[in-house]
Amino acid sequence: MSEKKRFLLRLDSDLYAMLEKWAADELRSVNAQMEYLLTEAGKKAGRSRLFQREGDSPAVEGEH
Repeated sequence: MSEKKRFLLRLDSDLYAMLEKWAADELRSVNAQMEYLLTEAGKKAGRSRLFQREGDSPAVEGEH
């Protein structure tokens, strides 16, 4: 597994409360829930070679 990057993230308190509840519902930490949601969004958008949807062609460098 790759090394995790640490960074500061400021969120609206209502958004954090929603994430906290959602994470608890899925038995995850808030951090794990955010990572899951971002990974799924990346897959759906086809933004990462590591997380491409099955059947998608590889992204080409410099292609937008």
